[in-house]
Amino acid sequence: MKEKIYLIPGLMTDSRLWSRLKPHLEDEYELIHFQLPPCENFDEIAELLDKKIGNDKVNLLGFSLGGYVATHYSLKYPQKVKRLFLVSSTPSSTEDKDIPRRQKKLQEAKENEFSPLSLEKAKDLLEIKEDEELIHIVANMFNDLGRETFIPQLSSTLKRVDLFDDLIKLDIPISFYYSSEDRLLNHTAINEILKKEHKMRVVSRKGESHNIPLEFSKELSFEIQRWMKSE
Repeated sequence: MKEKIYLIPGLMTDSRLWSRLKPHLEDEYELIHFQLPPCENFDEIAELLDKKIGNDKVNLLGFSLGGYVATHYSLKYPQKVKRLFLVSSTPSSTEDKDIPRRQKKLQEAKENEFSPLSLEKAKDLLEIKEDEELIHIVANMFNDLGRETFIPQLSSTLKRVDLFDDLIKLDIPISFYYSSEDRLLNHTAINEILKKEHKMRVVSRKGESHNIPLEFSKELSFEIQRWMKSE
């Protein structure tokens, strides 16, 4: 029987996020996608994830906002988690400098001023800018999920609290993988993680990609395989 890895996507992403990663891993592992619900309460999201997991003890991999959700779940149900992997993610509160911009976007969306993600804007979010299929995947995920998902998910990011001190107390294999120049990542939190003593594996790749599961799936799969072999 294949060991299970639960995959949790981030803000305005869905199962398409894993489309290029799965071919590298699905022969060896059972990959189970958990779609983030349109909900802004992390306890409620954790309870929904727990219902999906059932009685299993699992490996959790979270991307971006999904990494925070995976961390929250691991602290709420530590007996249910074997390993934890965060991609382009930190277990931290939203940086103060980002809060006004997010509040503005949230208010605009609530006032029916929600703007679809254009192909040009999707391209700007990527490190690999010549991959047309990739650009369409990013834009289509955002636009298909739409305003009804965007409002509660963005609102949830304003309610994050720092989980790092509790996270390092967990006695499980924990890995981080991120891009050194990722504009969407909380690098202040990463720097704090690098300063402190812990047993977590923290690995960066040189580049600016946030959407690592789509853009650099092969490299990510190597890190996941290493993580899955750790005890």
